[in-house]
Amino acid sequence: EQPLCPDIPESKRQSVNVLFCSGSPREYLEYYIFPVLLPGLAELLHQAKKEKCFERKRTKFIACDFLTEWLYNHNPKRKDESFTEFFSIPFVNNWLKIHPRRPMPLSLHLSEEEACIIIQSFWRGYRVRCDKEVQELRQWQKQFREEEHISERVEEFWTEQEDKGKWIKLLWIHSKNCP
Repeated sequence: EQPLCPDIPESKRQSVNVLFCSGSPREYLEYYIFPVLLPGLAELLHQAKKEKCFERKRTKFIACDFLTEWLYNHNPKRKDESFTEFFSIPFVNNWLKIHPRRPMPLSLHLSEEEACIIIQSFWRGYRVRCDKEVQELRQWQKQFREEEHISERVEEFWTEQEDKGKWIKLLWIHSKNCP
């Protein structure tokens, strides 16, 4: 087998970052790119399946982010280093400082269960509000709020309640004093 880059001595091939090679582009891809990229793409497809990307039109899964993180963490030069999350990767962090992303919609943050609960609660509320008795009650409340002198009526109500309380107290005291 003929070496891909015969112009670089054998002892330095591993330590030199090979950007230019006398071999064909196809040989370069097959020797340097595909052995790293293809396992990453396979892992990407497995993760996309877990995230249900093939079942839905929209998901929170961003394939480029996943592949970037995977390639960064599986880089042979980072063999002994710990896992790094996508937003903690230095070049990603620098890029996002200059080019910030738009916030992700709330609908993509919710789990299926949370989304179901929200939809069901809105539907139940709508069904309750459609009930004839509830509509009558809401209409009455609306009319009550629109009437003039509500604060005076409330004050009168509480004054009457206090007067009733005083009257009851007087009757109670009088009944104790009478044998």
